[in-house]
Amino acid sequence: MNHSGNVLAFIGDAVLSLQVREYLVSIGISKTKQLQETSVKYVSAKAQANYMMTLIESDSLTEEEMVMYKRGRNAKSASIAKNADVTTYRIATGFEALWGYLYLTQQNERLTFLWNEFKEMVDIR
Repeated sequence: MNHSGNVLAFIGDAVLSLQVREYLVSIGISKTKQLQETSVKYVSAKAQANYMMTLIESDSLTEEEMVMYKRGRNAKSASIAKNADVTTYRIATGFEALWGYLYLTQQNERLTFLWNEFKEMVDIR
């Protein structure tokens, strides 16, 4: 996989956004305002960073997944974190890069497994 961390994160952000939207609609949320407000719980840098740290601490990433996470985390970014500190923002960017990598390499079972874990973690909070 030769894509930069920023490209992987760009793709991962879109994949996660679609997963979140499909999920929220599937559980019966239909008002636009509620969809937007609820989706923030999943797409926030804080939620993404918390889950990513859980994955790292549990040592449940493959070596290649860890490489892709670090590629995203360490990528130089022109944008500035709006609602998170720099460390949280970078970890979240690594999370999105991992999502993008899994999507682009068509590791759909793994992506679904991690999505279900992530969704469960966010739903609990």
